[in-house]
Amino acid sequence: MIILDTALRRREAEGRPIRVGMIGAGFMGRGLANQIVNSVPGMLLVAVANRTLAHAERAYAEAGVEPVRVENAGELDAAIEKGTPAVLEDAFELIKAVHLDCVVDVTGAVEFGARVTVAAIERGLPVVTMNAELDGTVGPLLAHRAREAGVVLTGADGDQPGVQANLLRFVKGLGVTPLVAGNIKGLQDEYRTPTTQKAFAERWGQDPYMVTSFADGTKISFEQAIVANAFGLTVAKRGMNGWDHEGHVDELTTRYEVDELRELGGIVDYVVKAKPGPGVFVLGTHDDPKQRHYLELYKLGTGPLYSFYTPYHLCHFEVPNSVARAVDFGDAALAPPAGPRVDVVATAKRDLRAGATVDGLGGYDTYGVAEGCAVVRAENLLPMGVAEGCVLRRDVPKDAVLTYGDVTLPPGRLVDQLREELEKLFA
Repeated sequence: MIILDTALRRREAEGRPIRVGMIGAGFMGRGLANQIVNSVPGMLLVAVANRTLAHAERAYAEAGVEPVRVENAGELDAAIEKGTPAVLEDAFELIKAVHLDCVVDVTGAVEFGARVTVAAIERGLPVVTMNAELDGTVGPLLAHRAREAGVVLTGADGDQPGVQANLLRFVKGLGVTPLVAGNIKGLQDEYRTPTTQKAFAERWGQDPYMVTSFADGTKISFEQAIVANAFGLTVAKRGMNGWDHEGHVDELTTRYEVDELRELGGIVDYVVKAKPGPGVFVLGTHDDPKQRHYLELYKLGTGPLYSFYTPYHLCHFEVPNSVARAVDFGDAALAPPAGPRVDVVATAKRDLRAGATVDGLGGYDTYGVAEGCAVVRAENLLPMGVAEGCVLRRDVPKDAVLTYGDVTLPPGRLVDQLREELEKLFA
């Protein structure tokens, strides 16, 4: 987004930087803190909230900054006025701060993420969410609430859903009709666990549960559900096609039937091992034969499907773009404009026994698969984003999708209230 660098340089020159508060200080949070502090003129990371203060302090320390500890919004505002970065335990106190322009959720936790997002919307703050799990569970409702409040709630540039969103908008701007929005993966194995992923996680300093959610397909299901909901797409089948293709993504133009794609209104999908990875791709058609002639001249082939791709996704490096888009231009990088089209449902990773409590995302019990919302409603399927902490009422065999009838929900959760509100609003 080339216009953003100009806007940020102007802010820097005028001494009015965008003041960002970050919630969460894990692997991605630390990278984002470093990026804002050292590479983004016109933007300040004024505060980091994390339940473990040492983790928040580490995020600043790795960026070469020494923060102060504060306990409430008043102390935080005083620190911001002095130009002193601050850390605190209470994310809700961060949200109350007056001298704040935007909040970034880097938690990856559904229930906690829901609570801080709702609080930020009610406070009137723009929110950039890196919390795909929350977005894929109740994103359409939260986006509706944000619109009603007159604030921007957006997914993030840099991660694969945001990269797909930018590519989709680019393709549409060419007059091409997108029919496939795709994600390129290197590995897909539904039965990976934190035990199998422990060494990889340790090598890269990541959480093994988060790494497992990448490997077992849960993360990509959430990511593609987000894209589907933002652009009115669906899935060709439960779990998507998930082609195993070691060639270039351009070759995928022959894997789909255009009439079927048109009938579905376009789909989200993913491919394993394709090149160039780990990027994203969009396949689309053009109805004007004159323009198809030009597209062939420009080496995009004869159609009817044309391939467009971005060969990388740079995660936290691009998140400041989302902040600037939201604050200065009121533009969401990625947001559902209406009701959900695709959901992510919890599927048994192993035989589950009655009385057991379902563990968290990227755990030992379940993996998530993308499914059309009409099927989810008709079969009363259990969303992956609400599965954690549920108690099984009966045995569920391996690879069976859980239903609401299979479990007892934990009491008092906001995410369950939001799901109920979402279903009523968009029924």
